[in-house]
Amino acid sequence: MTIVYFIAGLVFLVVGAEILVRGASRLAAALGISPLVIGLTVVAFGTSAPELAVSVKAALNNQAGIAVGNVVGSNIFNVLFILGISALIIPLAVSKQLIKFDVPFMIFLSVSVLLFALDGQFSRTEGIIWFSGLLAYIAFLFYKSRQDSRKAAKEVDPEVAELLGDPSEKQAWAKNIGFIVIGLVLLVLGSRWLVDAAVTFAQYLGVSEVVIGLTIVAAGTSLPEVVTSIIAAIRGERDIAVGNVVGSNIFNIMAVLGITSIIAPAGIPVEASTIRFDIPVMIGVALACLPIFFTGQTISRSEGAVFFAYYVAYTVYLVLAATSNPSLDAFGKIMFYGILPLTALGLMVFSMRQLRSAKI
Repeated sequence: MTIVYFIAGLVFLVVGAEILVRGASRLAAALGISPLVIGLTVVAFGTSAPELAVSVKAALNNQAGIAVGNVVGSNIFNVLFILGISALIIPLAVSKQLIKFDVPFMIFLSVSVLLFALDGQFSRTEGIIWFSGLLAYIAFLFYKSRQDSRKAAKEVDPEVAELLGDPSEKQAWAKNIGFIVIGLVLLVLGSRWLVDAAVTFAQYLGVSEVVIGLTIVAAGTSLPEVVTSIIAAIRGERDIAVGNVVGSNIFNIMAVLGITSIIAPAGIPVEASTIRFDIPVMIGVALACLPIFFTGQTISRSEGAVFFAYYVAYTVYLVLAATSNPSLDAFGKIMFYGILPLTALGLMVFSMRQLRSAKI
């Protein structure tokens, strides 16, 4: 039965992502808004449903601290793994709106997580601030996009553009929402079955629960984002591919942490190790997006490879730390005193060249 669940989960993920991306792009056309906004909102928020479900359930069970690791780990995974894999498949064009507004906003939110965590917990007031900001963010995106509906029509694929000239098809938004819902349901079911099967395989092979938790389970709630972004990139809906990741990170902080902080009886406790290491890593990953995004306004295959390599290094570090491996100290020194500074220097050089050659 395990192999059946594994295969069924994989099929549901691929089919669900295909239906979701198709419905999302058509919904953008029907509503007269850009695919980027759909990617930042409907697709991003929908694929983050597993993170929200896990965090809310944990809060109701007085285990709200799980939400912190869930959000921080997912945000790191989204950028390094998902954008890395997607860019390796096909270079991703990046919208100027992302560079000028959404990515800086994601960085601002990531910093707010650290500031709110300094007292050792996220309070209900801080949760209300995040969730209220999310409502304002959504309203701003839709208002801004509707002002430029003609431009949005040019951004969609040809088969969608044909719908704009047919008055009867302009009411097809309800059908497209149905496609999105079906796609999301398939994604959630597929990710759950795939993760359960993978955990069973890992246990059969004798892999420790710590390693399973840090790898399979940690990545499991982000599987919908992975498959959706890859399918979107393959189908040429690159705004949806990139917007899905940025929007998911924004949603994870403002909705997942926000709602969980509001409903948790005593707020969300934040461990000192998370404040010292994981949250700063999340901020660093968010900061890395900005220079990479505006160096040519494209995430190239080489940049995707850098993202993916850093996710592998981050996972190795977590596994070494969790198992108290003696190699941890040497690995940490190589990363923090060698590879990271060189990468930062390279990003600075590329950024300066881009700023000199073009205005963003």
